[in-house]
Amino acid sequence: MSSYTISNPALNPKRVFILQKSELEKRWDSYFYLPQFKILEDKLKKKNVKCISQIAERVFSGSTPLSKGDSYTEDKINGIPFVRSGDFTIEGSIDFNNLVYLKSEIHTTQLKSSQLKENDLLFAIVGATIGKVGVYKSDRPANINQAICAVRIKSNYNIDYLNAYFQTKLGQSLIDRIKRPVARANVNLDEISTLPIILPDEVIQQKVISIFNSSLSQKQTNEAEAEKLLASIDDYLLGELGITLPTPPENTLKSRMFIANSKDILGSRFDPHFNKTFYNEVFNSFSKSKFKVLKIKDVLENIKTGTTPNQKLEPYADENGIVFLRNTNLKKYNIDLSDTKFIKTELAKELTYSVKDEVIMCIAGTVGLSAVNKIDKPFSINQNVSALKFFDNHINPDFASYWFNTDIFLELTKRACSVATIFYLNNDNLKLLPIPVPPINKQKEIAEHITNIRNQAQALKDQTKDLLKKASEEIEEILLD
Repeated sequence: MSSYTISNPALNPKRVFILQKSELEKRWDSYFYLPQFKILEDKLKKKNVKCISQIAERVFSGSTPLSKGDSYTEDKINGIPFVRSGDFTIEGSIDFNNLVYLKSEIHTTQLKSSQLKENDLLFAIVGATIGKVGVYKSDRPANINQAICAVRIKSNYNIDYLNAYFQTKLGQSLIDRIKRPVARANVNLDEISTLPIILPDEVIQQKVISIFNSSLSQKQTNEAEAEKLLASIDDYLLGELGITLPTPPENTLKSRMFIANSKDILGSRFDPHFNKTFYNEVFNSFSKSKFKVLKIKDVLENIKTGTTPNQKLEPYADENGIVFLRNTNLKKYNIDLSDTKFIKTELAKELTYSVKDEVIMCIAGTVGLSAVNKIDKPFSINQNVSALKFFDNHINPDFASYWFNTDIFLELTKRACSVATIFYLNNDNLKLLPIPVPPINKQKEIAEHITNIRNQAQALKDQTKDLLKKASEEIEEILLD
């Protein structure tokens, strides 16, 4: 058996390989023994390596409060930060802006075993976020949920080096190896404890930290500039249209109280939000625009809402099926089909299709979010999006998409939604929403300028990806050389 080789050239040697029985360790799944992991393992044998369990005081996971609804608080001052894997930023710090907070008594009674301390190293251990690494850089009491493993490192080891190490391609490969590739991927605490760490001398560790921090500093600079560019789009567009929006009122009791005459709301909506004085001021600003502001229905040739086949038909297929766009594939300005679903071809007649140059708009949840269909081949759409086709000589699709993605239009879509658990915008209400109509050449000019702004912002984001990749490669070369 030991002399047997695979000679079929059609088989990928990175996916099909022979493993001797003597090489089996604790794991029986083939993924753990992929050739690229074996190569990395051999390289690590030549280095000063310790595993997590050798440098840790404690390895523990989090938990979720028993009484979920009564466990949380809106009080960010006195509440206890409850860290989830989605709260890690790419550099490994914790984003406090979007944390949820626990009541203090829950932290001290129900969740004693998962309380964090400053400089605890955190690993995401469940689902799609496996591989995310963070450090709790605060002396404020905090807790973690069950999707996180925390490692309390002994004081004589450098937490900043460990964070940088696991953020690189090298560190990510080591984490990737131990995950269990099942329906819901996971890693247990024992497996985290076995993660190997190359521990060079202090000079090398500081060099690794410096390279990592330098790349992150440039990343932050690039991202700030990209956000500044993207934030300028609304001001540019409104300026070209000659629209000066009113200043939104402060969120005070006085500003929320107003009187509406019955004659003004008769035959319309009666809910207070719909009739806020601010919206009257918005529409008044539209009336002073350089160009006409019409209703969408006035320039719309066709509108259609998607459909989803009955689940009893088991409609989903592999990549050979029909592309099925969901609202999750719809991003601001563009369509992302990297994580799409497919429908069986025999159900083609059950579907609704979008064609090139239609504007796809989300009508459930993130209502108003829009992008132009730039794909040559028709694809199907689900019930949470609508496809809008405008009269060619009236509306440029790119201009329409840019208008729909402005903050003020998105606010108006929410206003027009049905009052329900989630925002839902039906087509009748959608068609009543406003759209400015400059001459078609002016629309194209505006759209081209905004596209250039977006391209500049994307170029900065691409540079950031390259910087992080180069930093990772440089660190790996230093550690494995």
